Amino acid sequence: MSGEKNAVEAALAGFLSALAQRNASVHTIKAYRTDLAEFVIFVGPEELKSIDDRLIRAFLGQLYERGLSKASVARALSSIRSFIKWMGREHMVESNPALLVSAPKLPKKLPRVPTMEEMNSVLDAKMPEEAAFAERDLLILELLYGCGIRNSELTGINLDDIHQRQGVILVRGKGKKQRLVPFGDSAQIALRDYRPRRAEVLAQHQRTGESALLVNLRGSRLTTRSVGRIVKAIAVAGGLPREVHPHTLRHAFGTHMLEEGADLRAIQELLGHERLSTTQRYTQLTTRQVMDVYDKTHPRAK
Repeated sequence: MSGEKNAVEAALAGFLSALAQRNASVHTIKAYRTDLAEFVIFVGPEELKSIDDRLIRAFLGQLYERGLSKASVARALSSIRSFIKWMGREHMVESNPALLVSAPKLPKKLPRVPTMEEMNSVLDAKMPEEAAFAERDLLILELLYGCGIRNSELTGINLDDIHQRQGVILVRGKGKKQRLVPFGDSAQIALRDYRPRRAEVLAQHQRTGESALLVNLRGSRLTTRSVGRIVKAIAVAGGLPREVHPHTLRHAFGTHMLEEGADLRAIQELLGHERLSTTQRYTQLTTRQVMDVYDKTHPRAK
């Protein structure tokens, strides 16, 4: 009996290994491992070919019973679909019963994006007391909003990735794909002011060989979690909603460029989206904002 269970666990190990070989991000692999480890335990000693849609529904049902949200259950089902699809390619199973299971319907919530005026008011103001390392924290905001990069891409930037004369940064995106992202005058100035302060911190802690662009006050590479805390603290101090996080600034980048007439495919390239459909979400955002303006201002809309 334990041998059958080991076969399922071995399949999971093979799937995770295949993800790593395809250069999936660490966060993606971790999410799959978490969801599928629970599924493997639930399946128990069943043979792989005995996994059917009823078993999958039962697993999702107990997730609901534990109080998980629809979004978490949908993610779990997506993980199971990918896992069984991979097993099919490896000739472990003949079909994918997870495709017979409907995903929970999720409400389509578009993120609230700060306006251009709100972003400029935060970036143009003096860094608040919440900013423990003011020069670095301003640069974080300038790069997230000015370049539209992801949090993980930001923390992965090395000093050598900055091509200041050309005004571009080498960014490593999802799946280790690289792209060059331009940065403007505001980011240039923030970078100029940050460099000497960074050198002081590294010298103080004898870490002059550190390659990371963004470092903490101990001279180590800044983490994505720290960036999240920094962005939220400064944004809230500047009057933005508490829901603001690094990805909000990426949304703002895409939305504001679209509002100013940028081509959707150019935005897709800058954001590093594989599919244009992902970038088209920003069209939905601007459409919503246009509708809001219409409802508030047109005399026949009231």
